[in-house]
Amino acid sequence: MTYDLYIGDPSFSSWSLRGWLIFEKFGIPYCQHLLGIYDGRPNAELAELSPTRLLPLMRTPDGILVGDTLAIAETLVERHPENGLWPADPAARGLARWMAAEMHSGFGTLRSVCSMTGGQRVVLRERPAALETELQRLRSLWTEGLTRFGGPFLAGATFTAVDAFFAPVAFRLQTYGLRLDTAPDAPADAYTARLLALPAMRDWYEAALREPWREASHEEDIVRVAASITELRHGPP
Repeated sequence: MTYDLYIGDPSFSSWSLRGWLIFEKFGIPYCQHLLGIYDGRPNAELAELSPTRLLPLMRTPDGILVGDTLAIAETLVERHPENGLWPADPAARGLARWMAAEMHSGFGTLRSVCSMTGGQRVVLRERPAALETELQRLRSLWTEGLTRFGGPFLAGATFTAVDAFFAPVAFRLQTYGLRLDTAPDAPADAYTARLLALPAMRDWYEAALREPWREASHEEDIVRVAASITELRHGPP
């Protein structure tokens, strides 16, 4: 049975990346529907499915519509308990859910200062103290998971839903040239590189580079914080 997965623009929609990765990495059959959030075009299907224009959305094979990445993940865990979306070990599962929930509801400065933009490289004009605090928290969370459960992923040897929740952060760190630790072979920075090297992440990145849409307010958010911007997107401006 196949799910319908509605996602937004790859360059900008960090939440869509989370939902998409869960389907990709755990081999759950799905039909992808790309509904532009930032392309500026009226989209009747998106308005009907999501009046708030928030994506991703999932429609189950029996017709239930589920929005929000955390709700999507938990629904899929219920329906596919054999797929290992959360770790089997109770301690690892508890920490993974804690980390995913913190990412889901927190890190507001990282989100606002470092807007998701997969196809650009941005040098920040300044790094607010609140951003530095959140980067330190990321380093602490990631280091705890990696060292406590042995890596190479946050809850142990295999990719689980918590890694999908932090995958957009890896792109943000790449885009804005941010490191979490200056020590050689730092676990957190190695984890960033590990996420970016995943085939599914590389596929998403290539889609971001091909992104043809530009949305003025989103672009302005990036210009406002940037000392310089390198444009890598291949699609038309």
